[in-house]
Amino acid sequence: MTAELVRGQNHPLSQDRLEIRISAGVPVLAGATLGDEHGTVHGAEWVAHPGAPTLPGIEVSGQAAADHRLAVDLAALPEAVHRLTVLLALPTQPGGALRFGAVAAPRTSVTGLDGAEIVRFTLTDLDAESAVVALELYRRQGAWKVRAVGQGYAGGLAALLTDQGLPRAEALAADVQEAVSRSLARAIPVPQPQDTAGSSAPQPTQSYDTQDPQGARTPSGPIDYTHPDRRAHTAPPPPSASPAPEGRPPQPVAGDAVGWSMEERLYNQVWGMFEDLARTTAAYRSAVDFAGSRLEKELDQVLADPRSRLGTAGDAARETAHARYSQLVDQAQAAFDRDLAQLTAESEVVEPALPPAYARWDNPVWHGYRVPDEPPLAVRLGDLHLPESVPLRIPLLVRLPLERGLWIDSGPVAGPDDTFLDSDEARRLALDAAVALAVRLLAVHPAGEFAVQVVDPAGAGAQALLPLTRAGAVAPPASGAAGVADMLERLTRRVDLTQMAVRGGAAESLPPDVDTAQQLLIVNDFPHGFDDRAVTRLRYLADEGPAVGVHLLMVADRADAEAYGPLLDPLWRSLMRLTPVPDDHLADPWVGHAWTYEPSLVPPGSGILQQVLTEVTTARTKHR
Repeated sequence: MTAELVRGQNHPLSQDRLEIRISAGVPVLAGATLGDEHGTVHGAEWVAHPGAPTLPGIEVSGQAAADHRLAVDLAALPEAVHRLTVLLALPTQPGGALRFGAVAAPRTSVTGLDGAEIVRFTLTDLDAESAVVALELYRRQGAWKVRAVGQGYAGGLAALLTDQGLPRAEALAADVQEAVSRSLARAIPVPQPQDTAGSSAPQPTQSYDTQDPQGARTPSGPIDYTHPDRRAHTAPPPPSASPAPEGRPPQPVAGDAVGWSMEERLYNQVWGMFEDLARTTAAYRSAVDFAGSRLEKELDQVLADPRSRLGTAGDAARETAHARYSQLVDQAQAAFDRDLAQLTAESEVVEPALPPAYARWDNPVWHGYRVPDEPPLAVRLGDLHLPESVPLRIPLLVRLPLERGLWIDSGPVAGPDDTFLDSDEARRLALDAAVALAVRLLAVHPAGEFAVQVVDPAGAGAQALLPLTRAGAVAPPASGAAGVADMLERLTRRVDLTQMAVRGGAAESLPPDVDTAQQLLIVNDFPHGFDDRAVTRLRYLADEGPAVGVHLLMVADRADAEAYGPLLDPLWRSLMRLTPVPDDHLADPWVGHAWTYEPSLVPPGSGILQQVLTEVTTARTKHR
């Protein structure tokens, strides 16, 4: 049975030797790129196109044509290849820029060698784009899947290849178009564009930043969900998944991703789970929306015809429309449930295997905690989930060192019963979340390489900060206007001296009173106790500090700073907003999902926080 995919939906592939068929109505060039575990295309030798139609495991057409058949052998692909991306592009024309919005929607399908269709995907909703990623074949847990993508690029083939990380993409795109122009005489002539009003400057379709302080999506560059390490991408292969019975997905394996270490493999695997959940949810929502719009259209047609509006004919037409709607929704739900079950099974394997930096506080790994010798790749800030998949939580991992400060919102928030917490309760919960995060950051760094400083102008957070101060993990919080000024002056001096030392190539010659450990500054109840000079220094630390190891964690209600007007807007926008209770303020960078964020808190009554702090302070004492 053929699976009709919508944008973002995936489907398993049980065969290695496949054929990809493309029908476009007008001549298009078809090609394919080979990507590593991060989707990066490393050079022209990783691109199959009309000028170089054959690569190991893939063969494309040597000319532009209205219909294409691409041969794929997944078993013959190099081991370094984890993604095969099928692309389409319109040939350049001297009379004007042709765009997909002016031609019939291309249709794609994946078949076996016997011609039996496995999946089908029609690329709709294209406009000014002249190049598009149609399909993506990718490897997950030792098995291959196909995903319907439909990502268009108004900047054409050069913009598409650039987005995939290809060096000198514009030069290769020009070579490809030249090869196509030489073959156009053998193809059907390409019609001139019917409408050039939708053409735009060369740029990929707009994507969105992960989050801004208000949860609004703001334009950014291409999104890379895997957050690849800056090392060379020639890591050892991941462990193989266990063989699965015929027709069933392979059993999930913890660390089933590429990386130099188990920590890196787990990190990449978690981000792969996030990506898969985002895509399958987008596909489900799109399919349900399509079914709803189709039902509405069919009912409108029934009502528009007086002959079928009343009587048995009208009732039958309405019943047929509703039955078709239910069938489409049931198909979408079945596909979504299948993908969700697979991700849930993977989460149940991955979660217990996570190291302390990635693990929840109730993970048994914390009971055997010892201070590490090396800092981790990333740290867990909390969990993410979507309304359709509430039981499934995806860890929110961010790379270390932190490239942007954090802000835990202590303003009015709705509690679990949807009633708003009073201001005192909200501030207490926010500071509890800040303490748990500070302890985690202290715990995952080697002794002496990370320190926490606290500014609490009115002393309102003394009770919540007690675990840190009682264990000696932090010095007494700075209080009052004088204490705030002194703390900010010391950290500003550290940033200035470190910057000068780095620029002068003398990073080892800092004064002995400068603590070279990374610093986390917790600011409670901002802007209480801050004058204009202190606010200026805080903004400076937020902007310049992360590059030299000074990081900001603010516990504040943005409304309290309204007296400063728009002057503090850059400060809030530079910080990543977190909440002390579950809240759907994080915006998905790819399809615009509103992800619900849950903080990583210590279970009530647990003594694990104190146990970890004892290990941290003991190791720090020995280090001195």
